[in-house]
Parts: sequence; structure tokens; C-alpha cells
Amino acid sequence: MIDVYLYSGFLGSGKTSLLLHTIAQLKAAGKKPAVLMNEFGELPIDSDTVTESGDVPLKELLSGCICCTGSEKTEAQLQALLEDYDDIDVILIETTGAAHPVEALDAVYSPFFADRLQVKGIVTVADALRFVHREELSPRIHALLLEQIRHAHVIALNKSDLVTDSQLATISMELANLNPSAPIVQTVQGKLDFSFIEKTLSQEKAAQQPIISGKHLPLSSKVISFSRPVQQEEVEEWTKSLPDTVYRMKGYIPIVGVKNPMLFQYAYGMVNWMPEYVKMPERLVMIGEGIGEIEWKD
Repeated sequence: MIDVYLYSGFLGSGKTSLLLHTIAQLKAAGKKPAVLMNEFGELPIDSDTVTESGDVPLKELLSGCICCTGSEKTEAQLQALLEDYDDIDVILIETTGAAHPVEALDAVYSPFFADRLQVKGIVTVADALRFVHREELSPRIHALLLEQIRHAHVIALNKSDLVTDSQLATISMELANLNPSAPIVQTVQGKLDFSFIEKTLSQEKAAQQPIISGKHLPLSSKVISFSRPVQQEEVEEWTKSLPDTVYRMKGYIPIVGVKNPMLFQYAYGMVNWMPEYVKMPERLVMIGEGIGEIEWKD
């Protein structure tokens, strides 16, 4: 079984710095790490720094969508890692800073990898300075930042040297209130001892702190069908009324005036539309908790 660690955290929090320190520590310990990195833009800027760190197997997902990267793409890249390299000891997954941790875990828990991968947990990097000014973020982004913290098994409170001692104490208390079960480690430039992460996310600890995923949460899914074309604005207004327990939606929605149903993706309040050039089934899959009563008002 290959251990898998998911590194989460908002844009610019220091995930890549933590990743590079982890790679160095694993290599020093004689282990073979591999990296799956979800880049937000078109160019592999962060992943270039990983390749500079030496002979580390790397797969990347470019143009990471704020809404949903697509678990099928993540599955494909994981499959490629496992097929191309047979000596991997640890897989480190760095999500784009605009991703919900549940999104990446969906793919890792694919039945294709059930006998090969063992997810150890989520390490979230919290930017101390950004956390102080979090109220300046838009409501949706603010909520995403908090979700990344709530889903963590270990919290690295990074850039702790950029705030005062008083601010640091306040932030630590607020993080503990958001996530009472995750240890909080103050870090500078993403430097965190991997042995601490490994020990904290040992099998015994993981049993007490279940991984947030479809395997361990009461997540359910439902299919929503459309009997007529709808206005794009109607859909977006509807999404604003959904509870926070709707984590993801993906499907094809018939839009008034558009020939083929459009690809619609939604994750934690954020919406993305893409045109389709062939006729697709007019239905939407919703994933979340307690979603049984949610319907599209046709």
C-alpha cells in the first residue's frame, strides 16, 4: 500500500514550500515520493520547482478549475503515476488553492486504487496574515478558506513570523474553534517536520479522525433532470439558495437559445459553464449531505 497525503490550503498560503520540504525529508529518509499537483493556470509554475528538487515522479493537472477539477482527470493521472513507476513509497497531492479537499479525495478513493493507495489524511496550510484579513475576502472565498481548515487533520499555521504574538494567539484560538481535533503547528516558509505529520496521521490517529470523503461521511448523490430548457440566470440564482452541505454538482443543463446542453460544474458555491458541441443527457448529479429534499423547481 502506498501512503497518500493531501496538501490543502488557500492560494499563496505556502503549500508548495511545505511540499518541497516534505520531499527533501522523505528522500533523506530513503523513501521514494511522487507528486500529483493541480495547477491553477496554464503554465506549470509551481510544478517546475518540484522538478528542480530532483528525480521526483510528477503528474500535473493544469488549468485547475475553481469549481471542480474533475475527478476523472485526477484518477487518470494517479493511474499514470502507478503504471509509470513501481517503486513509489508516498504520494503527495497538492490541490489548487481554490479547491475543496473533498474534491481531490473523491478520485483517490476510486475503486481502481482501493488495494494500492492508503489515504493518511489532509494537511491544510493556513496563511496567518490572510487569516487576519479574511473578512476582506468575498463571502464565497471566505467560506472556502474556512472549509479547508475544517477538513484538516493537521494545520500548518504558516507565515507566523508576519503577525504579532497577540495576533498569533488569537488566530490559533480561532483555528482551534473551527477544527478542535487537528493539531496546529506554527510554521515559517512551510517548514514542518514530516515525521510529525506521519505520526499524527498514523493508523491509530486516522481511526479516531476519519478522512472526509464519500467513504466516511454520510455523503449521498442524486440526479436532477430537466424537462425544458432553462435560463442560465435561473440556475445561478438557484445555486445561491442551496445549503452549504451541497459540495458538488456536475452535469448538462439545457439552456434557452443554446443548441446543446451546457456542461455545468459547481463546487462550494462557485459555478462554471462550458459549451458542448454534441447532444448530452440533460441531467445534473448532486453530491452532498442531507440533500434528499433538494429539487429543481421546474
